[in-house]
Amino acid sequence: MTVFSMTGYASVLAQAAGAAGPAPAGPGSALSVELRSVNGRFLDLAFKLPEELRGIEPALREMLTSGLRRGKVEMRVAVRAPAAGAADTGDLPMPAALERVARLQAAVQARLPEARGFSVHEVLHWSRETSTAVPPEEAVLEAAAQCLQALRESRAREGAKLVDVLLERTRALRELAARAAPLVPQVVQRQQARFLERWREAIEGADAAGHTDAPGAGATRAGIGSGGGGLSPQALQERALQEAATFAIRIDVAEELSRLTAHLDEIERLLARGGELGKRLDFLIQELHREANTLGSKSAALELTGISVEMKVLVEQLREQVQNIE
Repeated sequence: MTVFSMTGYASVLAQAAGAAGPAPAGPGSALSVELRSVNGRFLDLAFKLPEELRGIEPALREMLTSGLRRGKVEMRVAVRAPAAGAADTGDLPMPAALERVARLQAAVQARLPEARGFSVHEVLHWSRETSTAVPPEEAVLEAAAQCLQALRESRAREGAKLVDVLLERTRALRELAARAAPLVPQVVQRQQARFLERWREAIEGADAAGHTDAPGAGATRAGIGSGGGGLSPQALQERALQEAATFAIRIDVAEELSRLTAHLDEIERLLARGGELGKRLDFLIQELHREANTLGSKSAALELTGISVEMKVLVEQLREQVQNIE
């Protein structure tokens, strides 16, 4: 299935031949339909129609609802007057329109004798307005259907670009996770070496104290107990190793990296499947951000901290792009 963006634009310009209304459509009259869409949490429709076409708004709404799922969508419908030079009369108003304006003026002045007549500018304005016919509903709905199809194609093209961007970011996150995985054992080994070094220093300090206070094996053993806080060398070593094990458990991020990889797998699966997946992706992005945060909080090395920061940047870029997916 296709992945659709919520951002798109489409327009259709159709001939308004056969239009019915208070005056016949002049040669070159055209029906213009435009659709613009941007991202939104739900499907939000807005219509800008001529007053004469307000009656078909429910049909247009039903059409858009059946073809779109999310986004803020605006539809504009207009009937354009003949272009200059398109008819034999050029940019002059149609005679029928001038006669209608004259009849309107006569009717007004018959009831209001003091009313002034139309100026040339007003005559041109009203004659052009009245010379533009209202197209039949069937013509508007047909043009709207064509425009909706063009909008879906536009959103599909934009969606394909978004998929490429998202897959690029997921690949970068996988590379960072692969870099982070071997760093944890290295950090644990370094810390274990530091704990054992502290153990050796404690033993050497105990031996030195024993030789200074009283020579002999008994004095030495007493010195070890005093310098090691009453603990034997074996107990000190066990404590050092226990602290190293506790440290390893505290900084272990294998579970976080495993979950992060699982979330990336699910994102790629959804993108390959397509369809309406924006909300699912948004939830997975939140989970990715949680794992990247946990990785940073458990970091015991500068390298891991840097990887966590890079992950957060990529996840935020994913979030921005996902906001545009239907």
